[in-house]
Amino acid sequence: MKKQLLIYGSGRHTVPFLKYLAEATGKKKPNLCFIPTASGEDQSYIDSFYEVCSQINVTPHVLSVWINSYDQQESFDELICKMDAIVVGGGNTLNMLAIWKAQGIDIALKKAYDNGVVMGGGSAGSLCWFNGGTTDSRPIELSIVKCLSFIDKSHCPHYNSEKSRRPLYHKNILTEKLTDGYACDDRSAIHFIDGDVFTSISLDTDNHSYYVYLNKNNTIQEDKIPSTIVS
Repeated sequence: MKKQLLIYGSGRHTVPFLKYLAEATGKKKPNLCFIPTASGEDQSYIDSFYEVCSQINVTPHVLSVWINSYDQQESFDELICKMDAIVVGGGNTLNMLAIWKAQGIDIALKKAYDNGVVMGGGSAGSLCWFNGGTTDSRPIELSIVKCLSFIDKSHCPHYNSEKSRRPLYHKNILTEKLTDGYACDDRSAIHFIDGDVFTSISLDTDNHSYYVYLNKNNTIQEDKIPSTIVS
């Protein structure tokens, strides 16, 4: 089974990215599940997911963590493993990961990923798959959060939209608080297959994805990943 992951800078739902995610499954009408834990299952965010899904050939699902045993008779593992693709939304990364760990959702996602379910997401939904990055999930300032390490690199979403993200990411790699890793502008995405970059896609020519690392001169280097424009 190929292990596939599509990550992008912004957590906002877009037709091109969700369509690409669906097509990566190889199914004619895949089951696509949205996990909105990080936003506290914000209803407008869920509505946006359904609206975008109405424009592509998928069967949409939403996984809620606010459930009770009387109403839900399937485990999270059973629900997740029925999906062909999963997209994780933006919001509070730290809270999301804590809930997932308490519910065993992190283990279920890893099992599904290893079995070929295509994973994806933006913002918190992109950061969560890597070994770590910076998050606004705590008070006062951006801080480092450790994540699921499906890909053992760091990650920075919102690379071009929040002025503090880019220099802080560079600083944390320079001081070895974070490993080398990947950064995505809000409207750019990276498709990984088996942990390696397969391609990058973007919604326009102004948004890009990068591999960011410490070079031999001990300075930060950004390698822009060639991308294809999708619409």
